Amino acid sequence: MKNIFAALIIGIAFSSCATAQNVKTSDIKTDSIADKMLVYQLSNGGWPKQLEDKSVVKYEYPLTKELLEKIKATSPMHATIDNNATSREINALVLAYKNTNNTSYLKAAENGIDYLLRAQYANGGWPQYYPDKSSYRAEVTYNDNAMINALTVMLNIVYKTNGFDVVDSKYIPKAENAVKRGIACILKTQVSQNGKKTIWAAQYDEDTLQPAKARAFEPASLSTSESVGIVRFLMKLKNPSNDIKEAIKNAVEWFESTKIVGFKYDKIAEKDKGLVPNADAVSWARFYDLNTNKPIFGDRDNSIKDRIEDISQERRNGYAWYGTFAQNLLAKEYPKWLKANSID
Repeated sequence: MKNIFAALIIGIAFSSCATAQNVKTSDIKTDSIADKMLVYQLSNGGWPKQLEDKSVVKYEYPLTKELLEKIKATSPMHATIDNNATSREINALVLAYKNTNNTSYLKAAENGIDYLLRAQYANGGWPQYYPDKSSYRAEVTYNDNAMINALTVMLNIVYKTNGFDVVDSKYIPKAENAVKRGIACILKTQVSQNGKKTIWAAQYDEDTLQPAKARAFEPASLSTSESVGIVRFLMKLKNPSNDIKEAIKNAVEWFESTKIVGFKYDKIAEKDKGLVPNADAVSWARFYDLNTNKPIFGDRDNSIKDRIEDISQERRNGYAWYGTFAQNLLAKEYPKWLKANSID
């Protein structure tokens, strides 16, 4: 029965696109992954990263009767921008439309864009989930590039890049407004220390825009990985304002001042990880104290430690506490941006 359900969805969309666009059926192709994305899309236009039973969305899986039952049972409350969900599907469907002329893909992508526009807060931030506001899901979320992924979709609409020239032009002013508010949120949430701007936290209280904690082992802190993503987004902006230039410059200076030279995060035992000497390595901790710029490490009991050795072995081995996060940014991307913007 559920196989029929999936076939009907795809079939109806396929036939309607041919009629609406007056395109010959023979000119319309299909894309197997895009077809599955149509089935997974929730009624509010977003996509889940997990289904109702907490199984992870994987488009390589065949649409069996059992899987279709799970998809159909998944509530719109599971719509999210976490783990690339929703932005991933919008990007893929836009390109699938360009490759196939199948307007059902473009329609689904535009429904996803509508979802992102509705989900954005008045202050310019995006929550991790929408409309679910339970726990930390309502926080303005840079974690795992969630908000930056949403903003990049909007920027692609404005600049008509990465295939987004096919999106209805009515979305351009909406996307321009979303980008403007998103940038304002980014500038406002850049953490200051004694009047000097640094980088960003992974998530913020949706009302006060103060750094906030998420999971037990993710304390309110300066977050290097997410901040690199934010800087890269800001460097994509054409004709950046002085405020944007300053935000980028200050973040880069912070990365320069905190880099750990000569060590990398690697295996130190069969089931353990830590910093080990490596002459060519440049690393940063994942999280830093908001005031002291010292690396901090969280554990599942909500405790925060100053040394990675003091957290549980499970967390030491199960989380990326260090990485080469800003290495390419400092060595290649930032100098290229300076040159492109004629900045000394």
